[in-house]
Amino acid sequence: MTQTRYLRALLLPLILLSVLALAVPAGAQAWKVDPDHSAAHFSIRHMMIAQVRGMFPDVTGTIDFDHDKPTALDITVGVNSIDTGVEARDAHLKSGDFFAAEIHPTMTFKSTRVFPAENGFSVAGLLTIKGASHEIQLTVTGLNDPRVDPWGNTRRGATALFTIDRRDYGVDWNAPLDGGGFMVGNTVHIAVDLEAIQPK
Repeated sequence: MTQTRYLRALLLPLILLSVLALAVPAGAQAWKVDPDHSAAHFSIRHMMIAQVRGMFPDVTGTIDFDHDKPTALDITVGVNSIDTGVEARDAHLKSGDFFAAEIHPTMTFKSTRVFPAENGFSVAGLLTIKGASHEIQLTVTGLNDPRVDPWGNTRRGATALFTIDRRDYGVDWNAPLDGGGFMVGNTVHIAVDLEAIQPK
């Protein structure tokens, strides 16, 4: 091998590494969502008279930051973790009438853009439930007050709010009421509480 070829072979990996380093901003970090301190909460009207509330405690994912600015949000929710406080109702919600948890064990949100809003951030992205995906927009507050826990981890908290029509995602079981209306409302109000940890 000539000296010129030897130098090329030696320098090529270094050039590639330099290009890759430049492709990722120096301040970019993916903070991991802490599942022990995160949950998705929801409420929906029952028999047109009261709100029934429940939660999904199985929440994982990442929040990407470029320095102090959030740039992406990727969340996965375990459907089988649903908890409304009534075992029979939870079993029905996991069935094919609602979430079909055996076939679709997770719900996901993957952001497509993040931009500042009056009281935090607006995050647009694709919400996928039961195999159906639609673009929604989250109102996200928090993320601006990092705290260090007793073990030296830096954490940020946030709450994401949004509303969906469950029928858009094939979660459409219902039953008519004798006096008019239906057993279950279609509008679902959702609040996802997140706590994320900075990588070390």
